[in-house]
Parts: sequence; C-alpha cells; structure tokens
Amino acid sequence: MPIPPAWVALCLIEHLGAKKLRALWTHFNGDLDAILRADERALDRVPGIGVKLAAAIKRVDVDGVAASMTRWEQAGVKLITHGDSAYPPLLKRIPDPPPLLFVRGDLPVTMLRCAAIVGTRTPTPDALLTAKRIGYELAKRGWIIVSGLALGIDTGGHMGALAANAPTVAVLGCGVLNLYPPENRPLAESVTALISEVHPEAHPTPPALVARNRLISGLSTAVIVVQTQHDGGAMHAARRAVEQGRRVFTLASDASGNQALAEQGATVLPDADALVEAVSVLDANAVLQEPTVNPLDTPITIQLPLL
Repeated sequence: MPIPPAWVALCLIEHLGAKKLRALWTHFNGDLDAILRADERALDRVPGIGVKLAAAIKRVDVDGVAASMTRWEQAGVKLITHGDSAYPPLLKRIPDPPPLLFVRGDLPVTMLRCAAIVGTRTPTPDALLTAKRIGYELAKRGWIIVSGLALGIDTGGHMGALAANAPTVAVLGCGVLNLYPPENRPLAESVTALISEVHPEAHPTPPALVARNRLISGLSTAVIVVQTQHDGGAMHAARRAVEQGRRVFTLASDASGNQALAEQGATVLPDADALVEAVSVLDANAVLQEPTVNPLDTPITIQLPLL
C-alpha cells in the first residue's frame, strides 16, 4: 500500500514521535485528513501535542511532501513504515521506534544478528585496527555490522565488514541524500544501506546525531565500544543499549570512556579475539522473546495499517 504523503509529512515534524503520532491517530479515529483539517485548539487537546506541535501540524505542506517523495524515489530512497515487513525487527522492540525510516540501498533481508561497533572519531592507530579486525571477524561469522559512518572507529567497523564482503549498515544523523561527514561519502556509497529517521535532505544537527544512537543500539543485539572518552558520542549508544536491554561490550583500555563503561557493568574483554568470541555466541533471537511495550505495539480498537 502506498504511503500517504500526509503521513510522511506528519512523521517529518520535529518532536512528533511515535507516542504522539499514535495519540493523534487514536484521537481522530485514524483519519489523516481530520488531523490536518483540525484547528490548533482541537489539536492542542490531544495528549502530548501542545501549542507548538499544533502550530507545526497546521504548517504541514502535503503537496510539497508528495513532490519530494517523487524526487526521493528517483534518487533511490525507500520509505519504510513501522508496519512494513522490511522494518528491522529488533528496532521495533525499542521504546521509541521511528514511525518512518528513510533507507538508501538495500537492507539485509534478515536483520537479527547485528552488532554495533562504535567509538571515538580520533582513535589510536591500534584502536582503529582493532575496530577493523572486530568488524571483519564478526562479519565472517555472519553478523551484520551496524555503525554511524563517523570518522574513526565507525569507519573501521564498516571497513572491516566490507573487507569480509559482508553487509554493513550505516545509521545517519543527517539525510540519506545529504551525507555527513563529507570525507566518508565514498564509504557511504560502499555500505549495504544507509538509514535515517530525518528528512532525506536534512543537514546534520547535534540533536539528530545524538538521537541516531538509539537506532544504532536498537538495530543491534550487541553494542561494542572499542575506544571512547567519557564524554564521547559512543557513550550515548552504550546508554541507550542498556535502556533497550542490549549487551554492551568494551575493551580493557586507559580511555576514560572504556573505564566508565567497565564501572557501569559493561562486559570488558582484553582483546579483539576474546570480544569476537563473546559476541559470536549471543542468541539474537532472545531479544525478540523479551517482553516489551512501545507506543506502536500497544493494542487499540482501530486499525493502524501504517503503525
């Protein structure tokens, strides 16, 4: 079923996430036109919407989004809703899954055995080699490597998987048609798929770069932090992994972030070989068997074909 441009337009409104979209859908009995026709006072009565979001909904340009959707499709961008069979199953299990994903490339058919490799943008040479080694060895064992296309450790993880001729997926904090960082554009063309929850032509922003960490961890059974400082971006991915019930691994290191993760209960291993062996034995299906409730899974009395 084609995705209505009105739904895409709503999904693109900043701060209008899965829970609030569901509240809108429920309040207006699944009628997209009714949502868009409603005045700001009626929208403000929906739990969680408020004045600012109500104003943003009234500014929606459905015709403009429809024209953009044609352009995105011509550029090779796929739109995947939460109800689509192509939506990654592990990502559905997190508390705040994106209602809509923008994908450039081809997602692997089975995205269960996924491991995230993350860390600093300025690694030591040894840490960079370790990231490549872990990516390569896990990929050879059938794991899909997930990372964020950043310079440094992320790049090493992606390159390790590519060296093994195996799939690797990059999660972006920018649009899939506006790649960042520019130095990694050749790498972006080589990875299996690019994923983002933001407008395909969006520039990177600090909030989006932070928010994508929950997707990196949410796509993965395990999150591997190779090297990071205590205030590094990889710490966001580790924190979200813990919240989502995913395993966090790190390496014994003098790096302040690695030490902080060790104190917080991450599994610490001495080298790449030990880490690869520890991750390899994880049961990816176990995540699917754990009870969880997110805003798009809670049963309601109307049909939600897009959710």
